[in-house]
Amino acid sequence: MATTAKPKKAAKKKAASKKEVRLVDYELKDGIAIITLNDPPANTYTYEMNRQLDECILEARMEDDAHVIMLRGEGEKFFSAGANIGMLNAVTPRFKYFFCLHANETLNRLEHTPKLTIAALNGHTVGGGLEIAMACDIRLAKQDGGRIGLPEVNLGVLPGTGGTQRLARILGKSKSIELMVTGETFSFEMALELGLINKVFPRDTYWDDVMAYATQFCPPHKASKAVGLIKRSVCSGLEVPFESSLAIERELQQQLFQSDDAKEGIAAYNEKRMAEFKGS
Repeated sequence: MATTAKPKKAAKKKAASKKEVRLVDYELKDGIAIITLNDPPANTYTYEMNRQLDECILEARMEDDAHVIMLRGEGEKFFSAGANIGMLNAVTPRFKYFFCLHANETLNRLEHTPKLTIAALNGHTVGGGLEIAMACDIRLAKQDGGRIGLPEVNLGVLPGTGGTQRLARILGKSKSIELMVTGETFSFEMALELGLINKVFPRDTYWDDVMAYATQFCPPHKASKAVGLIKRSVCSGLEVPFESSLAIERELQQQLFQSDDAKEGIAAYNEKRMAEFKGS
């Protein structure tokens, strides 16, 4: 009995230590839930990182004081280089399938969370890293910060965690197909011209600029509930027929009419003063 108990105890200790490794960090600052992919230098994601990312997204969604969700990568070189190729090479095709399925569910949760989401692209954003960024509502990049693109075709596969669908919805069919079948990566500045990135900020002031940009959508500056439901109306409405999307819009508008911020916004307009929103 004693000889069999020791291996079990050691196994439990090993499992506990493995569980303590944090690959995704979560911080709440000034109304912004900051989620950091933390496995530098490339911040490639594994099943474990994806699970932790999912947990952080849920935490931010349920956190009343989190009005904006921001994703970034640890370090200076990469936002994320996507899935860990070494991991994919070591697992079965069945595991690869379920890994992509779980990653899709995580990104869908991010995309449909009724809070504004921002991807802070502090470095190279390629493959699955771009797929994560495209699940966010807004992408803010660092000047001369790196390359961006979906080069999966060079591995003999396609962008399998929403990349083919989200890129086409952002850039249109023809350009998206061209970028994916060539596997081209390009600068953040070119991505800005294409409309894949919303803004490029100077290197020296990048993080301060990103935080200032995100803060404008938090109370008291903006009615964050209205911001979130605008996002929800667009995301949900694009997936259904037009008449159904109008019904979604009306339902969300009715929710906002009943909010404290709508009452404050209308009162401030009539009284010719700046509104002081509370996010409720």
